[in-house]
Amino acid sequence: MHWFATLFVVLLLASTALRSWLNQRQIAAVAAHRNRVPEAFASQVDLDAHRKAADYTVSLARLNRWDILLDAVVVLLLTLGGGIDAIDRAWRAASLPAAWHGTAVVLSTLLLMSALSLPLSVYRTFGVEARFGFNRMTPGLYLADLLKSLGLTLLLGGPLVFIILFLMQRAGNLWWLYAWFVWLAFTLLITWAWPTIFAPLFNKFTPLADESLKSRTEALLARCGFSSKGVFVMDGSRRSVHGNAYFTGVGRNKRIVFFDTLIERLQAPEIEAVLAHELGHFRLHHVRSRLLLTFAFSLGGLALLGALAAWPQFYSSLGVTQPSAHAALLLFMVVLPAFTFFLTPIGAWWSRKHEFEADEFAAKFANASELAQALVKLYRDNATTLTPDPLHSTFYDSHPPALIRIARLQQLATRSL
Repeated sequence: MHWFATLFVVLLLASTALRSWLNQRQIAAVAAHRNRVPEAFASQVDLDAHRKAADYTVSLARLNRWDILLDAVVVLLLTLGGGIDAIDRAWRAASLPAAWHGTAVVLSTLLLMSALSLPLSVYRTFGVEARFGFNRMTPGLYLADLLKSLGLTLLLGGPLVFIILFLMQRAGNLWWLYAWFVWLAFTLLITWAWPTIFAPLFNKFTPLADESLKSRTEALLARCGFSSKGVFVMDGSRRSVHGNAYFTGVGRNKRIVFFDTLIERLQAPEIEAVLAHELGHFRLHHVRSRLLLTFAFSLGGLALLGALAAWPQFYSSLGVTQPSAHAALLLFMVVLPAFTFFLTPIGAWWSRKHEFEADEFAAKFANASELAQALVKLYRDNATTLTPDPLHSTFYDSHPPALIRIARLQQLATRSL
């Protein structure tokens, strides 16, 4: 076996083993604390709700065992098992021009990977989520979402793949730089257009109607110096009872979005505090910094792909008999996660840092105690475990653990008195 293939297999097996070990730690930690509510939450979360959160977390983690195994098997079958090579050979019978042939191979491979993960997705929605009372998705709505997603993949992803492959084949040694500019424009366009063009294909967004809450949020927006297309309520209850809020869009297309389930559960001061937290992500330039980091990594990744695409052993060591632009792109997409997985804790740490900073921002422009109360309600109603495994949380979690985050907010509330 070529040394590159050996390195890839070692990293893939190591990442799979680590994922499985961390997953098992999460199951053990949550199960061990199932019968006792942490003292800090005892007055707000009853034992039944705490047990439900524990059982829900464990059920998802047990399902994740199959996700982990499936990921590794699919990657090995596509690479060393000759899967990408077989799909490439099958499409050669169509005698398509090079860029069209490559686009067909890439898209069909990605669709095959999605199809293989579909049974677990269906079970997660209609098995685990339904069993714990969270799912409101009907089979018809699930199928409609699936077809819409497929349509967007073909409509948006197809031309992007075609252009990148065309550049790889025709633009010379600096194709990766030109491809990066294309990717940059594509990402900015999608980020800008998603709130008003694409997201409404899946959900209904209505301006916040409650006049009292609306005036309260408008006053907060003014205090924070924030201008946007408005605050919208999304019909998340069509699919799930989980509640959430998020910030989306760039430029003049910025939006704050609340799930209708969140609006139903929280009081006006709590909603104001949650909104202040979301505004903090914008005012502290978290969205911008994440976009810039994404652009920097994509530039480095495309430059690396440019070097690998010119290296014959990159193909032969990973099960591809005929080098091509589309084979290089597919191999890179499939193999890269094995090499980058161990950077996951860095991204998680950075995200948690942003969450703490947004909480501090919220404490300045709203009420830290109200934000803490809102988060506890969301932890309870979303069945979020209050007792995650520390290592699992450090490695993966984009948000701070409940105990630590609420303690920080209580300290901020005390300082503001």
